[in-house]
Amino acid sequence: MNHPHNTSSEDGPTSLVPVIAHPEPPRAAAAVLLLHGGRADALGPPPTPNLPGLRMRPFASAISRNTALDDVLVAHVRYRHRGWNGHYAHPVADAQQALEELRALTGAVPVVLVGHSMGARAALRAAADPQVRGVIALAPWCPHDEPVAHLASRSIVALHDEADRVTHATDTWSHLTRAQNADAQVMGIRMPRGGHAMIRHAHLWHRVTAAATAALLGLTPLPADLARPSTWTGEPRPLQDVTC
Repeated sequence: MNHPHNTSSEDGPTSLVPVIAHPEPPRAAAAVLLLHGGRADALGPPPTPNLPGLRMRPFASAISRNTALDDVLVAHVRYRHRGWNGHYAHPVADAQQALEELRALTGAVPVVLVGHSMGARAALRAAADPQVRGVIALAPWCPHDEPVAHLASRSIVALHDEADRVTHATDTWSHLTRAQNADAQVMGIRMPRGGHAMIRHAHLWHRVTAAATAALLGLTPLPADLARPSTWTGEPRPLQDVTC
């Protein structure tokens, strides 16, 4: 069966969807792209309504409020396919396309990628783009064979509830260790509740994500674990110990 693999905006809708529509190209100083979750295998487009996409809207709102005075463009990445689909890694292609569209819109500005589950896996892959300064990975899907060499010089903040039964926090902490060994700056945060859908205590997920995003963009001081190299020991920080 042939897998569609459209990466050009000429083959479908644009991949970059700003949270706030701008009548003219914004003069953004930085940008945040949000990538929602999906499925391991699904060739069809995301459904309507798309619950994983709706789940990211409060994160977008929290980030927009937290960066409202700093000329930060906040946008969603639109997927052409609902699933990852093996080596095709369709959401990675969509993220790359969105980054290209962002460059055409704003020029080369620093970018933070915020992804949940499959979207976090795609964000970590797309972090190879030179504009990407860091990734906020929410309950990420981190297979053991995920590449990490391209994460050198990037900052990664991962949030995970260890009671998550869809993706596994132990895989996330292992991925951070491998990323640090590849010269990434990493920080793991053990969320007290939320499971995979991040519903319980959702306000905590939104608050920490917005604060960490501003820090990775250089708008606020970095958390101590990211400001100092080689501080990750494989053990995540409890949320109450995090100052971001």
